[in-house]
Amino acid sequence: MPLSAIELSRDNALHNVAQFRALLHPGTAIACVVKGNAYGHGMPEMIDILEPAVDYFQIDDLLELRELRKRTSKPTLVLGYVAKDEIAEALGLGCEMAIYDAGRLPILDAAARDLGIMARLHLKVDTYLGRQGVLPDDVAAFVDELSRYPNLQLAGIYSHFANIEDTRDFSHAQRQIDTFDAIRRLVGPKVQPHLSSTSGVLVYERDHGRNPIVRLGIGTYGMWPSEYMRLDNRSMELRPVMRWVTHVAQVKTLPVDFPVGYGLTYTTTRETRVAIIPQGYSDGYSRAFANVGRVLIRGQECPVLGRIAMNMFTVDVSHLDGLQAEEEVVLLGSQGKKRVSAERLGEMIGTINYEITTQISPLLPRVVV
Repeated sequence: MPLSAIELSRDNALHNVAQFRALLHPGTAIACVVKGNAYGHGMPEMIDILEPAVDYFQIDDLLELRELRKRTSKPTLVLGYVAKDEIAEALGLGCEMAIYDAGRLPILDAAARDLGIMARLHLKVDTYLGRQGVLPDDVAAFVDELSRYPNLQLAGIYSHFANIEDTRDFSHAQRQIDTFDAIRRLVGPKVQPHLSSTSGVLVYERDHGRNPIVRLGIGTYGMWPSEYMRLDNRSMELRPVMRWVTHVAQVKTLPVDFPVGYGLTYTTTRETRVAIIPQGYSDGYSRAFANVGRVLIRGQECPVLGRIAMNMFTVDVSHLDGLQAEEEVVLLGSQGKKRVSAERLGEMIGTINYEITTQISPLLPRVVV
């Protein structure tokens, strides 16, 4: 086991996918989202774990597609931005690509023609989210324009919910659904629609869904889109896939009135036994955890003292008798009966669980357990 590593639970990941399959209509395809280095978990390792259990993978861009194709030939949705001069390579690697800009149509068509393929495109519609996508009133003209290109096929049409994970007020989501349903009727039954990510599955697809594809992201990794989602689905068990582990580098006793870390943001008020933890903000443990973070050692919480440095930080271990260097430290995950969750870490520093995991360094070894 490396000094510091990300442990990934194969069983937990497959359990989570099975939990969502059980909510969906039979035959619904799952596109597992592995963008952002699989939400920080490690894209190569998560692809290997998930490939037998899902129908598609979904990523953001060409860089991710290159890495994905080293591991799998499974159908893949590339739904982010691909530059014009990258389109030919992306299509050559085999993907179904987002389209949201008529100016890209001739470039896509020429690339597909040169490759001797029919490019499968998924039209992104901006149903009141205000990001990437064609506005609802422009869809008919856009689809008509697309049909003029003989090497392009409209395979799918999709959108994103804007606030479905944040509120029990379904009014905006219903407006999005109504708009999307009208567009589905416009493009016809041969075009596959998809609207829901993890939160959409939990709120919409499980009871009312009519979409043959869902895009399963954060739920795959055993995390909830929001606390509201967790509370409204208490009967459903999601199991965290990630455990961030390191080991104590040094143990020593600091006297009273001794400063800890850059900036002198903490000074001991008593004789304090401390442990030096060999991880820092370059590994993804944010500077925002200064004086508020918690790690687990011997199944007990140990508070962070002072600032987080690039490669190390200090914790108070005065309550752990006889602690030695090399003992296990958990920054994220469970140890014994205690757990530090990504949700809790996010609350500590005013962010979300997505950011906690995605900012973890890709250089840390990923170990499948």
